[in-house]
Amino acid sequence: MIKKIIMASVIISQLAISCSNNDDEPANEPTTTTPKEETLQEQIARISKLPYSSLTPADQKVKLEVEANEMLLQMEKTKTSGAIEAIQNLRSLLSLSPTDIFGGKNGNEAEDILKVADVYGIYTWNDAEKIWTKAPSSTDLKFVFPAKTNGKENNATFSAKSVSSDIKVELTDTYGSWSYDPINEEYVQSPTINDYYFLPTSANATLTIGGAQAATIISNAKYSNGSISPDQASYKMVLNDGYTLEISGNKKATDNTTKGSFTYNGKNLVEFTAGSTADIDGLLKEEPLAQYKGKANGLAKIMDNFIIIADMDLATEAADNATLEKTRPADLEYNNPNNNYKAYFTALNAYEKKYSEGSAANFNKNMKLILVSKKDGTKIADIIQQSEKRGADYVFKLPVWDSQYKYWSWGNDEGESFSQPYLEEIYYLRFNDKTEVEMSVYFSKDFEKLETKFNDFVKSFTDKK
Repeated sequence: MIKKIIMASVIISQLAISCSNNDDEPANEPTTTTPKEETLQEQIARISKLPYSSLTPADQKVKLEVEANEMLLQMEKTKTSGAIEAIQNLRSLLSLSPTDIFGGKNGNEAEDILKVADVYGIYTWNDAEKIWTKAPSSTDLKFVFPAKTNGKENNATFSAKSVSSDIKVELTDTYGSWSYDPINEEYVQSPTINDYYFLPTSANATLTIGGAQAATIISNAKYSNGSISPDQASYKMVLNDGYTLEISGNKKATDNTTKGSFTYNGKNLVEFTAGSTADIDGLLKEEPLAQYKGKANGLAKIMDNFIIIADMDLATEAADNATLEKTRPADLEYNNPNNNYKAYFTALNAYEKKYSEGSAANFNKNMKLILVSKKDGTKIADIIQQSEKRGADYVFKLPVWDSQYKYWSWGNDEGESFSQPYLEEIYYLRFNDKTEVEMSVYFSKDFEKLETKFNDFVKSFTDKK
C-alpha cells in the first residue's frame, strides 16, 4: 500500500497534474512557520528532522496494525458501492465489445470517454448478442448498460460532454502490415490507419442508476504551445456513496507539484502532495528519458495516523539502472549449432541476481523514504529495499540441436534441466536501532488488502487494464 501511494504520487507528478502545498503536519511536531508558508521540500526537510520513535520494533508492530486497520474499516464500505460496481461493469463490457467512438475505426476503453472531445453517439448494451448498439447523436456521448455484473436490465447510464481544445492528437488505430500477393507474386504493405481527435479543455460526466444520480466526474485542463501535457489540470469524482477523489494542479517548466485526496464522508483516507523537477514535455518524446526525469519528492498522509515522505533522484536512479542493464549477456545467434545455452542461461542467472541486488542498492541510494507517526510526531523507520529469492525456481529443459532440420528444438525431453530463481525487491523497515524487518510483517493481512481496494477503486475511473 505504501509503495503504491508514493509511486502513484510520483507518476501523477511526472504527468504534470500539479497542485499547491500540503497543509498537514505531525500533531506533536515543533514548527517555526505556518505550514502554508512552506514549500513541499521545506515540509519534507522539517519532518525528516523529527526524532525516531523510542518504541521497540515489536511494540511498533502492535501499534501499526491497530492504526492501519482504522483505514481498512473505511475502505471496507467500498464493497457495497453501487457506483463503483457500475463503473467496473462498464469497463468489462467495453473490453468485451469495444466501441467505435472514432467513427467506426477505433475500439476504446472506459477511460477514453473523458479523454476526447467532439465525439458523440448513444451506445446501448445488447446482452443477447453481447455487443453495443449505436444510435446517432450530435450532442451526447452516452452509454446505457446494466449497473451490476451479469445484470440483464440496462438501468445505468454514463454520459459525458466535453469542450474541445486546439490540441490535436494522433492515435494509431491499425498498424501497416506486409502480406503476399499471389497474383502479382510480390509482398505488399497495407497503410497504417490513424485516428485524430482533440483533447478536451473540460469534460463532465454523470452516472445514474435507476434514474438516480450515482456519481459525477468533472475534469478541466489548459494547454499551451501545442503540448499534449496540460499546464493546468483538475479532476474530481464524487460518488453518492460518500467517496470523493480529487487531483489538481499546475505545470511549470521543470517545477511540477501534485496534490490529491481520497475522502469518505469528508474524512481523509489518503492525501498526498508530490513534486518533480522533471521536464514533462521531454518525457513525452520518443528518446532516452533518463535525462528528463530530474528529482522528485512526495508527502503522503494516511488518515490521521501516518505520513510517508519521499525524496527521490529519479534521473540518477534511471542512469544507474541503465548501467546495470549494459551487463546483460548478449542473446545467442539464431539457430547457430555452436550455441551454448547452458553457459548462456548460467550467465543470465548471474546477471539477473546482480541486477536485482543492484536495483535495490540504487533504490536505497536514490530513493529516501521515511514512515512517520503523525499522531506521535516521530519517525517510525526508513523504508528500504532488499533483493530476495521468492517462490519456487522456474525449471525448464534446455534446447537440443536437430542436426537434420538445422534448428534448436525447445521442450525436448532429452534436454538438460535448468532452473532460474525468481528474484524480487522487497520493502523493509529499518528502525533506529538498525533492525530491519520486512514491511508486510508489520501490517496485518487485512491491511494488505487496502492496496487492492485502493487500486481497484482508482482504476475503475482512471487506469488502463
